[in-house]
Amino acid sequence: MAATPGVPIVETYRFADDGEVPNNPQLALIVYRGVLETGADAAASCMALFERNGWTGAWHNGVYSHHHYHSSAHEVLGIATGWVRVRLGGEGGRIVELRAGDVVVIPAGVAHKNAGASADLVVVGAYPRGQSPDMCRPDATDRVRAGRRIDAVPLPAGDPVHGTSGPLLEHWRATARG
Repeated sequence: MAATPGVPIVETYRFADDGEVPNNPQLALIVYRGVLETGADAAASCMALFERNGWTGAWHNGVYSHHHYHSSAHEVLGIATGWVRVRLGGEGGRIVELRAGDVVVIPAGVAHKNAGASADLVVVGAYPRGQSPDMCRPDATDRVRAGRRIDAVPLPAGDPVHGTSGPLLEHWRATARG
């Protein structure tokens, strides 16, 4: 897909409950391609962008190599350096490759795990202001309670990349109205 100058490439993916992972059939997972600054200060720049747009509790590291999800928070991951293949939606989900400059917004309940990465991978993560992530694994979670928590997670006030407007809010608010 060729990029149009000034228009971000945005991909959306939906994941239904697969019997192991609740996922989040109501909210699309959003991938923004090439929207972050890259270079020496990429992680700090990404953290500042997320903070400005209301996504807090930032950290930098990688992506866990086991399936996990958060039932109490949405999560944004920015790829500061390197690349990673992330399996999304559980074992039967799909693998999406993310490269330096890409951002993925993972709705509460959607499983994700590292399925291979470069040695120089640095990921910056954050959560909407007021949300705090728990750690759920497909094999060790009370699915009924997790489902109730996922349904109760509020939509974020801002898009982690674009602020008070942007593709995330357009997609998620349309779903909430639908």
